[in-house]
Amino acid sequence: MKFTAAALALASTLSLMLLAGCAATGTGGAATTRDGELRTASDQTAVEKRASIRVQLAVGYYQEGKYEIALDEVKQALAADPNYADAYGLRALIYTSMGQFPLADENHRHALRLEPNNPEFANNYGTFLCQSVNKPGEAMRYFDAALKNPTYQTPMSALVNAGACSIKNGNFDAAERYLLDALRLNPGQPAVNAGLARVYYERRDLQRAGFFINRLIETAKLDTLPADALWLALRVQRKLGDRSLEASLAAQLRRRFPGSPEYAAFERGAFDE
Repeated sequence: MKFTAAALALASTLSLMLLAGCAATGTGGAATTRDGELRTASDQTAVEKRASIRVQLAVGYYQEGKYEIALDEVKQALAADPNYADAYGLRALIYTSMGQFPLADENHRHALRLEPNNPEFANNYGTFLCQSVNKPGEAMRYFDAALKNPTYQTPMSALVNAGACSIKNGNFDAAERYLLDALRLNPGQPAVNAGLARVYYERRDLQRAGFFINRLIETAKLDTLPADALWLALRVQRKLGDRSLEASLAAQLRRRFPGSPEYAAFERGAFDE
């Protein structure tokens, strides 16, 4: 069974917000001025400011799903400043959303060439490698690079993504480490609780799996959970003997995801797959 939704969904949202902030200040990779100080908005040149405005516009269009317009804004940003790393980083996200994975890969790599120590770019590329092109083993070094960077302002994102990617790679010990670190930062994050429930379910530690499923249900409304999280929760509660909650989860799965692989597994009684 895949485990995709709750955990990996976090990264793109956070990274997009960070790109918007970087576009406004030009400090995405903790760049420095000639005197060794961190760059701030007042250090931007006129060219950088023009490129920054275009990237901010592109972020808005990307959020609205207007990918071609967003790409055109990125193109104009790069016409103003061909070495504007945030533009390449954002274009990678846009191409990913469009399913243009070779182009996305090229732009992720180019952003990292321009700013090799940018933790947001590293986290984004790791997420792309794990989620979009199914290279979880290769992805891990990018998450670790982001997490080792002392300038990284949102390590929660990389921790959750590294945990989810470790699960995908079948490395449940590593997943537990990343997700427990994330739990210390934000105990109420649904993605963390879902990931830890999966780790302990795979280990057949049903009491701990049930604990984190209950936390997941407490911190996220049932009607917001994706199919994989509902199916995991249903199987855990079935094994723990909570028939009432099992029935409620089954009703959610049936109503919201009738065509999903998870519901098909439920229909054929494949509770141990």
